[in-house]
Amino acid sequence: MKRTTQVLHSKISIALLFFTASATVLAQAQEQKKADTTKTANIDEVIVTGVFDKRTRMNAPVAISVLKSELIERQVPNSAADLLKNVPGVYVNSSLGEIRNNVSSRGISAGSADGTFAYEYISMQEDGLPVTNTTYFNYGPDFFLRADATITQIDAVRGGPASITAANAPGGIFNYISKTGGNKFSGEIRAKYGVQGADNSGFHRIDADFGGPLGDNWFYNIGGFYRYDLGARYPGYPFNNGGQVKANIMKKYNRGSVKVFLKYLNDHNGYAQLIPTRSYTDPEPAEGFSSSSSLLIPKLQYNSQDFIHGGNVDFNSGRLVGNQYRSVAVNWDHDLGNDWKLFLTSKYADNSVAQNSIGNTFVTSLTDNVPYALLMGTVGVGTYSFRDALTGQELASVNAGVGATGVTYNVTKNLLPGQNVQNNSIILSPLNFYENKVKESMSQLTINKKWRNMNFSFGGYYGYSDVWRFSGINGIALTTLENRPRMLTLDFTGGLLYPTASNPFNLIPGAFKVTNKDGFAQGAGSTGDLLEFRAKQQQGAAFFGHTWDITENLTVDWGVRYEKVWIKGDNTRTFLTNTATQNGTVSLQGGPDNNPYTIYDNNTLVRLTNVSYSRQIDNFSYSAAVNYKFNNKFAVYGRYSQGSKAPDLDIFFASNREETIGLLNPQSRKTQQAEMGLKAKTTYFDAFVTPFYSVLKNIPVGAMADNGAGGFYTTPTLYNENETWGVEVETNIKPSSHFTIRAVLTLQDPKVKKGFYWNLNKPGIADDQIVSYSGTTVAYTPKIIANITPNLTIGNAFAFVTWSYLGEREGSNTNIYKLPAFSQFDLGVGYNFTKNLSAIINVNNILNKYGVMSYQRPGSLVQQLAGFESFTQAEYDAAVANNTPYFTVAIPPTSGYLTVTYKF
Repeated sequence: MKRTTQVLHSKISIALLFFTASATVLAQAQEQKKADTTKTANIDEVIVTGVFDKRTRMNAPVAISVLKSELIERQVPNSAADLLKNVPGVYVNSSLGEIRNNVSSRGISAGSADGTFAYEYISMQEDGLPVTNTTYFNYGPDFFLRADATITQIDAVRGGPASITAANAPGGIFNYISKTGGNKFSGEIRAKYGVQGADNSGFHRIDADFGGPLGDNWFYNIGGFYRYDLGARYPGYPFNNGGQVKANIMKKYNRGSVKVFLKYLNDHNGYAQLIPTRSYTDPEPAEGFSSSSSLLIPKLQYNSQDFIHGGNVDFNSGRLVGNQYRSVAVNWDHDLGNDWKLFLTSKYADNSVAQNSIGNTFVTSLTDNVPYALLMGTVGVGTYSFRDALTGQELASVNAGVGATGVTYNVTKNLLPGQNVQNNSIILSPLNFYENKVKESMSQLTINKKWRNMNFSFGGYYGYSDVWRFSGINGIALTTLENRPRMLTLDFTGGLLYPTASNPFNLIPGAFKVTNKDGFAQGAGSTGDLLEFRAKQQQGAAFFGHTWDITENLTVDWGVRYEKVWIKGDNTRTFLTNTATQNGTVSLQGGPDNNPYTIYDNNTLVRLTNVSYSRQIDNFSYSAAVNYKFNNKFAVYGRYSQGSKAPDLDIFFASNREETIGLLNPQSRKTQQAEMGLKAKTTYFDAFVTPFYSVLKNIPVGAMADNGAGGFYTTPTLYNENETWGVEVETNIKPSSHFTIRAVLTLQDPKVKKGFYWNLNKPGIADDQIVSYSGTTVAYTPKIIANITPNLTIGNAFAFVTWSYLGEREGSNTNIYKLPAFSQFDLGVGYNFTKNLSAIINVNNILNKYGVMSYQRPGSLVQQLAGFESFTQAEYDAAVANNTPYFTVAIPPTSGYLTVTYKF
């Protein structure tokens, strides 16, 4: 403890020393201000994203931020999306790691806690086209998007024109733009080494980028990265392992240019798990856990039957989430003459995601009958024995008997770890096995005409996605409640209860193996159903934009977009059972090994069902703005936009039963946005202030519910509406060449205008109720987001500290629990040894703050499955009074990195 305190004091001293030095330089700079000729230029940059004609930020009625490579390369982000924390109005949750991030702008959010539905309203792009044209549960752009040395800048457009200039993305456009070669050969190599978390686990990465001329008006650029990362929450095997290669070739000719982009990514990524947590007002890891803890299971293989295609489903936890992306793209701009121009962008991509990981971890009691029913399909009367899968040591024993209220449980032995966190408890982790194969093509053609002081743009967009997905929860891991948990085997000796019409207390006696030797059980019966989805999504759009410079100072900008989406597909579902009934007698199936006493493989196929669908969705969007430039230093604009967006594929995939396909009625998401921008610049200061108002309609809400018979059902979809008032601020202050400050701030008030959810009550559909929570604050949307970075340069040395603040967020739309606000400090210190060679040391989260980003409510397994909307005020009050543990994911722990860069 003493050593930890000394280290903490040292970190604080360094930070204070830095800020003291910064203040001194700032004071000196004020005296020398008139002699200093350095100017800010961020607001004079020419923008190409979110507009139909190139123009500077001062002249464009668009809320856009431009992140240059100089800013990007000085940071060590958790992911590509993590860099967007430098943009006002944007909320980023990158706590899970490289993938499954959550990005939204101006309160236009799906409200996802863990990022699985987190890109529904925005477009993540590379070089002007979406990374992927479709999104759904556990499949989105950040599975394939990595920021490396090939990135020259990121354009971030919020709201407004995104409705008409991008496909299906009214919330915003985030365009990661690649470097291209120039007239001289140049490049860079970056080598990064890091130590992360309490285990000081290793991080190794190398980036490279090279470019130059190939011949007469031919240019090339090639680069990429490779990374081997044990993770700040080390699970016992690499957390991130892989890389990518990107290349482009450009041909310039007298009337235009052609660029061809190639990309290959092959990466394996984990994502952080919820860990037990104490205190609802000042969260911290529970006893035996830390911010570096991992609840990922050990590296193990698990095979189960593939009841749809035959053969086996092969799950290997060490493979984590494997992402592959292969694409080729073309950008062509051509001057047609007489002020007519043509712009064509086109891409083909072949993508795949193979997920071998656990889903949410559920801490469950040994005295709760629901876990036993999920694993065996019923409950038993007899003895349950839990053993360490490696050593065979019995760690817990439970006797199940019949009492006045049904089956009761008595724990007769408990040597399990973690019992001071939650007594008589273990971890139950469903295996997330998903295979996704998506082939996509997308093209956008724009014709531009300049006539006098006007610019006309019109064109079209077409996207096609061929989607195949195979998934299931056929496997369930049992583990101990501790950091890097051990696998547990479960045996049962006694009688399994299978009532019959003639004998309601019918028992099948025997000695049963509920798990295999490694600790994997099978989701019994329909709990273990497998699903296959096939969908073809076509998306066509026509758009028109008009910009009119009425005077030198006054500009009018407006546009419209009509979009049509066709989605056609079919969903296949298995219906499984682990029992057979003949002549009123129930018996257990034997499974592949023909042994009814090995319950972990007893599921057999009852039937396959296939439901088909075909839907069309029409969207119309428009946006109009006025920009007035008072002079070269101050301008204002106003914009109003209405946007539409077709729903993601999840709503189609959820209709996978004959009894639910008739409920499929997809509704376009609707947005309304009003904004006003104030843009100012002086010699040493620029600022962009944007008050905004946004409305998001047709937000789908459903639930997966316990049917009371060992399976689940999906409730009908409800549609809600949110509204947000707010203001974005972005500023760059440069009083001298030695000292600068970059700051972004978001203040917003997100409200549920119309809100409903399902109160599921008891298992089964009979008592389900619709409950209103209209007028509450929107979940997971902070009211304050701030990011301030002072930079100090003295000679060849430089340093910066980034202070990030995230305001409190509601943990549910019912506003029962608030996730506390927190601050994070990141430090960077570097030195330019020569004009080519430099080094920088980064320390992220220097105070090791446990900043909670998402949570899972406390309670029984059924309550946890029901989600945080089911968390009542009475349950929350009792949890606080009893200091009941719950489960959270926080920002990554303190980590340090050394990066050496050589540029030439």
